[in-house]
Amino acid sequence: KEKKRHMGDTKHFCPVCLKENFILYPGLDEHAAKYKEKMYYFSTSEYREKFLENPEEYVAHNEPIQAPPLRVCLLGTHGAGKTTCARQIADKLGIFHIQFEEYLQELILPKTKVKVGQDVDEEPEEDDNKMPVLPQELEDFSQTITETETEKSKQELELTEEEEAIKANLVDNQELPPEVLDNIVPDWWRKEPFRSTGFILDGFPRTPDEAQYLSERGLCPDVAVYIQVEESDVLDRFLPPRLQKWKERQHKKMEKKKKLKDLKAKIRV
Repeated sequence: KEKKRHMGDTKHFCPVCLKENFILYPGLDEHAAKYKEKMYYFSTSEYREKFLENPEEYVAHNEPIQAPPLRVCLLGTHGAGKTTCARQIADKLGIFHIQFEEYLQELILPKTKVKVGQDVDEEPEEDDNKMPVLPQELEDFSQTITETETEKSKQELELTEEEEAIKANLVDNQELPPEVLDNIVPDWWRKEPFRSTGFILDGFPRTPDEAQYLSERGLCPDVAVYIQVEESDVLDRFLPPRLQKWKERQHKKMEKKKKLKDLKAKIRV
């Protein structure tokens, strides 16, 4: 409103948040302070008081204050092309590309052994060498399957509470609690090598609650891009490859049935 207002070194961003967290956090008019005839704006009253105690620590001296690297949130529906765009942008700008759901998969993959979730098309390859060739082995086949299922259930029981929450998010789309997000998201803003390089975060935040989480933790992206796409375009991208995979799986199942049928006939002979 005041055209001739002299802004501080960090303009309308909070200088304390920039100094301590290396994050550009927009300041508020109600948390403003004047120092050396310049106006500084702060994200919270606590940061304002911290600045007033020792302002020289948060202002520029011989050279301008260094700005943090670019942090981008790329949003959009499944199949909008987020990952394709994010890879190209990250490569062009020299920043990290973080695919959120893929990162969650990697966190629990050591225990689940396979990727989980509704969008996972991959199925474990069947080993034809494991096909029983003797009557005794045929009798033990069902027992082997039962033991395998028991082992899988044991692996699931070994998951920690955090890993269970991540799996529930991937499989049933249940929201991740803040305690789990605290162990994942803040590191991208505050720890190296992301802190000094920057990143493009693909697929997060996905809900208003997750956006609120970023706001409450002071994790501000510099840019948020939302990709809009027509439903027909998503269908054109997803349907042909998924239909082809379905056909291949059906073909494998038919071949397996035929092999089993031939094996049983051989055993009867």
